[in-house]
Amino acid sequence: MSGARAVSVSVGLVAAYYLLPLDERATGAAWAMLVFGLLAVALVFAWEARAIVRSPHPRLRAVEALAATLALYLVLFASAYYLLELSAPGSFSEPLTRTDALYFTLTTFSTVGFGDITADSQTGRVVTMVQMAGGLLLVGVAARVLAGTVQAALRRQGRAAPPE
Repeated sequence: MSGARAVSVSVGLVAAYYLLPLDERATGAAWAMLVFGLLAVALVFAWEARAIVRSPHPRLRAVEALAATLALYLVLFASAYYLLELSAPGSFSEPLTRTDALYFTLTTFSTVGFGDITADSQTGRVVTMVQMAGGLLLVGVAARVLAGTVQAALRRQGRAAPPE
């Protein structure tokens, strides 16, 4: 059930990315969206961590939390790249559609970086560096926080976490 919920949240966020009217050309709006979006990622993560502690199945809830947080993070940066390209054409090595922006976000996050799309403007490079640093934090810190939260939930329930 938890796996289905994680997939549903991820699919819903990607659908919203494609359906929401992201045709603003105002650079200030794009920056505001990115800043408030990153704040939303942190708040969702904190809320999910609290839900793990109260969950009867903390491990499954942790997987769901990571999926929701990661999907939100990736959609947020794809939106930022798309809006940046709209407001400052030529920010990337080729014009970005929504799919191209999502593709660029995923290749950057996964560190695959095929090199077919690159950030050419200083702003594009700054946003990409923020995504890279945030991705490292998300994977490293989030994994550690979620593991600790799961262990705390299991201790609270009187179940011992398996030895590592």
